[in-house]
Amino acid sequence: MRKPDTPADKNLKDILPADLAGRPLVVFDGVCVLCSGFARLVTRLDRRDRFRFATAQSPLGAALFRHFGLPTDVYDTNLVLIDGVGHTRMESFLAVMRELGWPWRTASMLLILPPAVRSWLYDRIAKNRYALFGKRDTCDIPSPALRSRLVG
Repeated sequence: MRKPDTPADKNLKDILPADLAGRPLVVFDGVCVLCSGFARLVTRLDRRDRFRFATAQSPLGAALFRHFGLPTDVYDTNLVLIDGVGHTRMESFLAVMRELGWPWRTASMLLILPPAVRSWLYDRIAKNRYALFGKRDTCDIPSPALRSRLVG
């Protein structure tokens, strides 16, 4: 994950609202059916109510994507922040599963795959997600449970 490399880059603390301190944050493509479904799944599995969510299309999501050097016109990855560390691609999924605890952390077994294989697998899904799962014209109207956790 790219770290800001110039003094002009905003500090992450300047971007995140104070009430997100210490909370994992998932920034996802709000028009992607697969990505929105992942956010709903995490909401259901997060029994400790720790995760918060933002769409990549929101002002907060766009600011975070820019901060981590990600494009803000094509959302081919989720961005997951845990303890201030940004995770993208397959690592974002694995970071969420680890944070959810048992039994979900067993998904970390995917780490036995070489990084090139994980990247290839992630790329195949990311590049075909709209064709495989669909795309909405606007951000999905979230469930009340997810709506209460949306920020930005």
